[in-house]
Amino acid sequence: MATVSEDIRKKCLVIPDNSGYDTNMFTIPVKYADYLKSILIPNGLVKDRTQKLAVDILSSVPDAKSLVVLCVLKGGYKFCSELVDAMERYVCSCEINMSLKVEFIRLKSYHNVSSTGEVEVIGISDLSHLEGKDILIVEDIIDTGRTMTKALKLLSEYSPNSVQCASLLLKRTDKSCGYVPEFIGFSCPDEFVLGYVSITTNSSETYPHRNNQRRRY
Repeated sequence: MATVSEDIRKKCLVIPDNSGYDTNMFTIPVKYADYLKSILIPNGLVKDRTQKLAVDILSSVPDAKSLVVLCVLKGGYKFCSELVDAMERYVCSCEINMSLKVEFIRLKSYHNVSSTGEVEVIGISDLSHLEGKDILIVEDIIDTGRTMTKALKLLSEYSPNSVQCASLLLKRTDKSCGYVPEFIGFSCPDEFVLGYVSITTNSSETYPHRNNQRRRY
């Protein structure tokens, strides 16, 4: 069982192992009722953490006039949407002179017999326009961290001013390569979870809570 470092504890809320709320206390879609063991993180708590992350992110780039947000599809779009909304509200309320530009990408990792261990960024035809920009990559969950590590190395080749990552969840797993995002919503147990966007056989479905799942599809 992976432990939680002090650095991670300072960045996020830690969801203990074997924790969760009774599903009978929440509204659960009928088709998921037999597959959910518990509610891991209630929707309201996710929203509160998202708002705080928005403030933390903007505070980390006080001199930036613009921020390029790279939303990693498919899983990251719901979290990214709410995070950007929270950042825009904060920018307006504090009268900050900053523009936010959102672009959508996919990270494709090659792991076949001819694998080079490289990652391809799909969705942006020319990464050179990121030169000199402040960039925020938004993911829904970091598992081993290997794909994100390779993606960050690739992006650094285009000389951005800064590159940071925000992830709603950081999974505690012994398979982790040690990568820790700059911004984390929650540290969660090494279990199969579904939530804002559950991905099953290449389809995406919005769902409000983050849950422990009793059985895999």
